[in-house]
Amino acid sequence: MYTTIPQLLRVMSTQYPDTAVQMYKDDEGAFLSVTYKDFTSDSELLAAGLSALGVKRSDNVGLISDNRKEWLLADTAILSLGAIDVPRGRDAMPHELEFILKTSECSLCFVENEEQMAKVSSLAPVLDTLTTLIIMDTFHHASKNKTVTPEGLKVLTIEDVLQSGRERLKDDGGFVQREIEMGKGDDLATIIFTSGTTGEPKGVMLTHRNFLFQLEQIPKVIDLKKGERWLSVLPVWHSFERILQYVILSQASTVVYSKPIGKIMLLDLQRTNPQWMGSVPRIWEAVKGGVYQNVKGKSPVARGLFHFFVFIGAVHADAIARIQNRKPQFSRRFYPADLLLGLLMFIPTLPLKYLGDILVFKTIKKKFGSGFRAGVSGGGSLPSSIDKFFKAIGVTLLDGYGLTETAPVIGLRELSHQVPLTVSPLPETDIRIIKENGEKAAPGEKGVIWVKGEQVMKGYYKRPDLTSAIINDEGYLNTGDIGIWTHKGEYGIRGRAKDTIVLSGGENIEPVPLEARLRESEYIEQVMVVGQDKKYLGALIVPDSKMIEQYVKEQGIPYMTRKDVVEIDEVRALIQAEINELISSKNGFKSFELINRFTLIPDSFKVGEQLSAKQEIMRHKISEQYEKEIESLFA
Repeated sequence: MYTTIPQLLRVMSTQYPDTAVQMYKDDEGAFLSVTYKDFTSDSELLAAGLSALGVKRSDNVGLISDNRKEWLLADTAILSLGAIDVPRGRDAMPHELEFILKTSECSLCFVENEEQMAKVSSLAPVLDTLTTLIIMDTFHHASKNKTVTPEGLKVLTIEDVLQSGRERLKDDGGFVQREIEMGKGDDLATIIFTSGTTGEPKGVMLTHRNFLFQLEQIPKVIDLKKGERWLSVLPVWHSFERILQYVILSQASTVVYSKPIGKIMLLDLQRTNPQWMGSVPRIWEAVKGGVYQNVKGKSPVARGLFHFFVFIGAVHADAIARIQNRKPQFSRRFYPADLLLGLLMFIPTLPLKYLGDILVFKTIKKKFGSGFRAGVSGGGSLPSSIDKFFKAIGVTLLDGYGLTETAPVIGLRELSHQVPLTVSPLPETDIRIIKENGEKAAPGEKGVIWVKGEQVMKGYYKRPDLTSAIINDEGYLNTGDIGIWTHKGEYGIRGRAKDTIVLSGGENIEPVPLEARLRESEYIEQVMVVGQDKKYLGALIVPDSKMIEQYVKEQGIPYMTRKDVVEIDEVRALIQAEINELISSKNGFKSFELINRFTLIPDSFKVGEQLSAKQEIMRHKISEQYEKEIESLFA
């Protein structure tokens, strides 16, 4: 039927030509739509125009943009030629773009707007292969006829390329169709370079089959219907939003473009009435925070009723989970006891829950539109408190789990079988949880999650050494995440064995460069950056005792012991100043890489306790030993 994304698009445009594939806003904020037929036609025109510019099968094409309607158009056009897109978001730093575009040897690159054009064109002198930039946002491209660019670099608009495609297809109307038919499932579709501050991101090579496999399996977990609407708010260069867009295509559904800004997102939910929205935990946290902030302005009686009904809603949801035997079983539960307790909770809370729906929750749920079915959360584990709140008010959230290296889905909470704190393995995906001794973990035992399935990447671009380090001879990929089985076959995520931190907003951060930079301070001996699934980064800092004591004496500040030193306000102010100086935007760090809070640890980390034999910090042991201190950073 189809083995590539463009072949899928052709099938959908033939079967559902007049269905809207995209809804987007014009400059006045009104929603307009594009049908599958028109979108496919434009995609073929753009592909023909790219071919006229020299793009051919297996070429790498840069795609520097956040989510917008032209992104999917460029993506499908590139893939139609058998070429490979190399995407990145508009927040990418120049040194990251230099590495990515140079490593992938892109001769042509799409850029979202003038800002991205200026950023990429400034790198042209060191990008030997780059010859052409194509600007997507042509409406605001005020300087398209007077842009000064480096010699040898051509700047075009996407309309220029579409027009070139029209001319190309006049001579050979079936050219793009033939190219699409030549595509195979194991052809590379994209190279997604992981983010971080290491200076050398890893290029994840994903094939058409990696994506299409998930399009076959996800409907087995979620009851999707043709023609549904999905609100899109996430950067599409991330694999999570990207797979959602392909899910939309496979279901002849519609992507509705919005922004992850509370007021805009909620207004668009009500205006367009989508059935689904993909998001990250931080956005759900913001929605919850907005609800509570609004409640603060109400009368004492209204506030009391709200908190009472949220409590009742949570108890009622827990009762249903017990009755349906859907409590997570990391240790075995006695179902008759759960059933009895569930019934005792369910019966008295039922009328109160209905009353809460009428008096409180109905108004909140209206903000999601009239047809909202569920939100899909990815890019980090969904916090239990957020999950519990939305379940209490009657809004369904489905937690997802995966990696860029798995395109990305390897686990998803089933719509018809929702077990809190867990996800279920994606069908036809083999999950193994391996303990430190190499044995498979039994239910209730922690271990590292390994995965094997058709969504697992082809490897890291030009880095076979890194590929062999993460994928074993049997084809299992080491996720670097700590997991734990339930007795019923679901699994939960319990942290990360590898260093990468994923914030609740989906940002991937490598802590090692941050820690190395902080240790440049003469006042900092050791440090561990934390923040997995949190809104921001924090740090555990061991001060350099000699330098701190010298500073305290110079300032004439009295103290008794080293433990007293870390409590001195002047010492905390000194460390804060060091952090602000070292980890800052002027040093090339992004806003989400800044250290928001820290705590001082009086005792040095020791080999065998917190440090390995190589003097490397053992993150899991430190996280366990300083659990209270870490939690206080995010309270």
